[in-house]
Amino acid sequence: MGTGTVRTEAADEATGRRLEQRGWYFYDWACSVYSTSVLTVFLGPYLTSVAKEAADGDGFVHPLGIPVRAGSFFAYSVSLSVIAAVLVMPLVGAAADRTGRKKPLLAAAAYVGATATTAMFFLDGDRYLLGGILLIVANAAQSVAMMLYNSYLPQIAPPEERDAVSSRGWAFGYAAGALVLVLNLVLYLAHDTFGVSEGTAVRICLASAGLWWGAFTLIPLRRLRDRRSTAKDATAPGFRQLAATVRDMRRHPLTLAFLLAYLVYNDGIQTVISQASVYGSEELGLGQSTLIGAVLMVQVLAVVGALALGRLARAYGAKRTILGSLIAWTVTLGAGYFLPAGAPVWFFVLAAGIGLVLGGSQALSRSLFSHLVPPGKEAEYFSAYELSDRGMSWLGPLLFGLTYQLTGSYRDAIISLVAFFILGFALLARVPVRRAIADAGNPVPDRI
Repeated sequence: MGTGTVRTEAADEATGRRLEQRGWYFYDWACSVYSTSVLTVFLGPYLTSVAKEAADGDGFVHPLGIPVRAGSFFAYSVSLSVIAAVLVMPLVGAAADRTGRKKPLLAAAAYVGATATTAMFFLDGDRYLLGGILLIVANAAQSVAMMLYNSYLPQIAPPEERDAVSSRGWAFGYAAGALVLVLNLVLYLAHDTFGVSEGTAVRICLASAGLWWGAFTLIPLRRLRDRRSTAKDATAPGFRQLAATVRDMRRHPLTLAFLLAYLVYNDGIQTVISQASVYGSEELGLGQSTLIGAVLMVQVLAVVGALALGRLARAYGAKRTILGSLIAWTVTLGAGYFLPAGAPVWFFVLAAGIGLVLGGSQALSRSLFSHLVPPGKEAEYFSAYELSDRGMSWLGPLLFGLTYQLTGSYRDAIISLVAFFILGFALLARVPVRRAIADAGNPVPDRI
């Protein structure tokens, strides 16, 4: 084979890889609108108001006969959705690696989540149980789909490209979130002009996120390709393969150490994302338009932050950059405890701080973990990663909900989350990532 033929094949491979990467970015574009419009902005305050409508004279609702303070119902529903994802993700990850057919599984999870989100249009009156069920289904489906989506990263990007590719994916997602939030804000503020009530406008915003999710998922489904499994135990079914994955991960204790650190600090991140609008509306007395504007700012700055932290990682390494972002999270969240009620300017300052570190800390964590995955184990290991990302992120919402239930103060609930960032920092600082990458059997980048 001549040199020219080799170069042509290499050029064709690079072109195909770039096309697949661009398709991969679009799943973030598709599903991030759910995270932004539904989970972060509209559903928390709206479902809380629906639960309060159904509450008894003491402010409690009684799902399955269990007394739950109406203000805690949303946090508990998020926690239950994550527990549901914990039960499903390892099985789906094992099936993906066993068959090599990630794309049909990604399609199934994405469209279950999109359908449940679209059905939130019917959440009105005192139907808080319907809202809780739809939230559990949509959130669990998103976790499963994101696990499959993330597992493509080591297959579509060589080690030297992963920080940049991962950061661009997050940037695409935050750009979509910002775009749709602008449309949501127009509808919400001018709902009278459009001839709908405020509640109907919120329900349209919720449902439109599901339609967006479903429509744009078609792009990655066309561009991404399935690959043959190279896992040695790819014939092991279901829980047997999960057990094999756990045994295999025990042979990579440094990978497990990173996952533990990520589990802790990401639990704090996910809880802030899902509970910030509840804190703003219930504790600070801010209106829905202010919350939408603040989250819109977060989306715009998160695009900038994801790309900027990606550049910092190239200069200082992903681990150091993530550690710096955790310090910023701790300071920002601590400041949030002291925000005065009814002062939107300070809430916007807090939102700016969150936006600048949000995308980068998540994108770099994903790309760093991709270096710690043994070849042929991508979906299995990313199912464990997703358990840490969303699947184990029930502790934060549970702590948030319990703190509020016991104290009646959202300030106490928000400050309790600082512990996740401090402990996560301490655990991550102890992980020797270069040795962890080598132990996983992967080439060690010049700077990590």
